[in-house]
Amino acid sequence: MKKKILFSIVILFSAISICAAGELSVETVNQEVDSRVQIAMSNADYMVTAGDIYTLGFIAGSSTMEYHIMVDSTYKVRVANLAVIDAAGKSYMTLKRQVEDIVSKNYPMSGVQFSLVSPASFNVIIKGEVTSTSERSAWALSRLSSVVNPVKTGYASIRDITVTSTNGVTKHYDLFKASREGDLSQDPYLRPGDVITLKKFHKQVGISGAVRRPGTYELLEDENLKDLIDVYADGFSERADVKRITVTRIIDGSEKPGSVIYLDYPKQVSNFVLNSFDSVFIDSLVASRPVMYMEGAILKQNSDIEENATEVESATRITVPFDYDENYVFFLRAKRSYFESAIADIQNAFIVRGEELIPIDISRVLYDSNFTSELVVQPGDLLRVPMKQFFVSVSGAVQKPGRYPYIPNKTYDYYIGLAGGFNKTMNAGKSVDIIDSDGRKLNKKSEITPETTITADTNSFLFYFNQYAPVITTIVSVIATSLSIMAATGVLK
Repeated sequence: MKKKILFSIVILFSAISICAAGELSVETVNQEVDSRVQIAMSNADYMVTAGDIYTLGFIAGSSTMEYHIMVDSTYKVRVANLAVIDAAGKSYMTLKRQVEDIVSKNYPMSGVQFSLVSPASFNVIIKGEVTSTSERSAWALSRLSSVVNPVKTGYASIRDITVTSTNGVTKHYDLFKASREGDLSQDPYLRPGDVITLKKFHKQVGISGAVRRPGTYELLEDENLKDLIDVYADGFSERADVKRITVTRIIDGSEKPGSVIYLDYPKQVSNFVLNSFDSVFIDSLVASRPVMYMEGAILKQNSDIEENATEVESATRITVPFDYDENYVFFLRAKRSYFESAIADIQNAFIVRGEELIPIDISRVLYDSNFTSELVVQPGDLLRVPMKQFFVSVSGAVQKPGRYPYIPNKTYDYYIGLAGGFNKTMNAGKSVDIIDSDGRKLNKKSEITPETTITADTNSFLFYFNQYAPVITTIVSVIATSLSIMAATGVLK
């Protein structure tokens, strides 16, 4: 009973130590202990660590034997009263086999079982180019990178990190090789008492543009621009313009800060030595392609604006790159989606080339598969696509009846507004009749189409009353006058 109480206390203190290290909240301590146990027991790399707690159970005769074993700093593991094993430098699986072999030899058919129930936590020291020298909590499956990355400064090197063990042996590790090449020997598991030291980097440079892996990299002392491109950035991308490499130099005693150096590959690149904080840019062939312009009733695409436009509301001008010697027929067919606006007059498009105007029927290019042309796209060409002139008629009880330019995606109230609004003395309740170009009657929520007629109804009672009031007044006056005369002459006696 005392052993069980002691075992529970040990487990509790182990959990508290995990929580106190700041790794977990109190609510998840138990889950973390269970998770670590499962990971350790399934991982052949798990090393027996001072502070581990194991349980040993077997049947001796008719009795069930159970022992709880805590590994101390001597790493001497007592197997019941049968043997003592030196567990230093051994994995959990190796210790398990030894313990179970000893028990089985002494108690055949005993059903022996040796299990890890609580992996140890321990501290390591990290110093050097870190935010502050500190002790960090770890366990036997914590790798070097897991404690280094959260505390290193922006000037810390990851290429030469030293780890000194409690026996005084110092080893050097390169975390870049671990992450890039998958060499996990360069990102070792930590052990109790390890002292980790970070140094300042020797050279850190950035590379962007047309490479496969743009980013900021730490180069070794003897590495140059060719290493940065071929090894770190994984080479040029397929569209790299290798004749347009620029190096922006921030720090150099012989040159002004921010000076730009232009290089030609491979002649000038192979031996070019980079300085720390240099910034390398590889231009793209796409960026250096010639451009032409399209203007007018052009339907913008996702590459031109944040959201794909559904219709053209005003003239648009965009810049379009093209390939040298590209034929206009193939060019326009590839850009078909730009000309799908209902108000684009693609039959009357034309190209402005200097002072020359070149007519081009885009509808034939797009929809006549037999159409051919020798016309080639030239740098600086301006393809202008006119807008078709559509109108909407507004009549009836409005301030300014007339025909107004059609604008897509608008309802009747937009055009009533263009006509100055309803004449409130003539129209009541905003009553309108909306008839499209095909003679169909539309409701107020319908989208207005070209050549629609909107008639504001003349339905106000006051309007009609005011219109006929003078006539009625005159008639009443005549009748009243007649009656007065008849009364005076005695006719009405």
